[in-house]
Amino acid sequence: MTYKFFPHTDKDIQEMLAKSGMTSLEDLYAEVPKEVLLKDYYQIPEAKSELEIRQYFNNLGSKNKQLVCFAGGGAYDHYTPSSIPFLVERSEFLTSYTPYQAEISQGTLHYIFEYQSMMAELTGMDISNACMYDGPSATAEAMLMANANSKKANKVLVSETVDKKVLNVVKTYAHFHGVEIGIIKATEGVTDKADMEQQLSTGEIAGVIVQQPNRFGNIEDFTGYADACHDKKALFIINSVAADLALLKTPGEWKADIAVGDGQSLGVPMCFGGAYIGYLCCTDKMMRKMPGRIVGKTLDHDGRRAFCLTLQAREQHIRRQKATSNICSNQSLMALWVTIYMSLMGKQGLKEAAQMSYDGAHYLYEELLKSEHFKKAFDKPFFNEFCVRYDGNVDALLAKLEANGILGGIKVADDTIMMAVTEKRTKEEVDHLIALCHE
Repeated sequence: MTYKFFPHTDKDIQEMLAKSGMTSLEDLYAEVPKEVLLKDYYQIPEAKSELEIRQYFNNLGSKNKQLVCFAGGGAYDHYTPSSIPFLVERSEFLTSYTPYQAEISQGTLHYIFEYQSMMAELTGMDISNACMYDGPSATAEAMLMANANSKKANKVLVSETVDKKVLNVVKTYAHFHGVEIGIIKATEGVTDKADMEQQLSTGEIAGVIVQQPNRFGNIEDFTGYADACHDKKALFIINSVAADLALLKTPGEWKADIAVGDGQSLGVPMCFGGAYIGYLCCTDKMMRKMPGRIVGKTLDHDGRRAFCLTLQAREQHIRRQKATSNICSNQSLMALWVTIYMSLMGKQGLKEAAQMSYDGAHYLYEELLKSEHFKKAFDKPFFNEFCVRYDGNVDALLAKLEANGILGGIKVADDTIMMAVTEKRTKEEVDHLIALCHE
């Protein structure tokens, strides 16, 4: 059957089939099992007007159950200022094209420059790229940087307290780049420093990856970690939730070589899992091994302020198989999003939102522990996310909360729930959750 959206004529198809030694299109699929082939027409409705299409998808969307979110695990329900969606659509910003030509890309280059400046300050690092697809892929790129930086070692250690989703992406990148991944065991919900030092002592480690707060929500003490890594010529890499760095000790203060993580917490809606934004910041020493690009500020011929691509790998454009990364085009739209968010919030606003998240989580935690049904999972400090042990049926409790309009958290073990609180959660919502859990 010929479709109007296929460019090939019947004659074209017959010529291609003849060249391939076939007589019909069915021959192309001869090796595909008959039971998996579609035997009927696609269930696609007839053409509709724009109004009808909007009504159709609005009706579909209304079937989604809107829940009050107390789940985290890497994506958090933070508030998005209403002005952001409108500002990102301004003509000088909204483009999907990579800013090759500075003279016609000043808007894009400007916000990338501001993004880099803000992220470098937020993480306490020297420089930032712009930008990565998400936190896991940014962490994987940092792993590759550590491997490229090492002359002999071909192994990178990842703490067992790093989010498993992040670890899986790191392992995937490592597999196809010939990098070996080792695991640092966890003790009482935090990285076992002694185990890390023992593995580093072999002198065969290119880098160490940890997470702050870690996958259980615990805040770790990384005192001495950087020194232990640097003594053995290994890089120290910290993965963090971006918004938490408004209050927590920064990767730069921990003397990290590379800071990575997800920027979704900087006002990006959860959006069923994306699009998100990964950040990657590092020391000056690591600049030329960093994937992506760096935008700089300069003056044009007439002395006016201008922006240009100061540093980028030529392989990113012409020898892509050799590139450190091929991050291009409209991924920087999310960099614009978080840049506007940080500009609107300011330093004090970021701190206030983080403090509200912290206070709400600790209030919920203390109230849950007043019930005989909940116990501490770890005796460690936490930020806005924590684990508690429940003496009942975790699945039944989460189902009960969902039936009452609450996404109550994430089941991380048969008897353990991880809950998160952001500045969006009101005291009434938290008290409602507590009341349901105490019933």
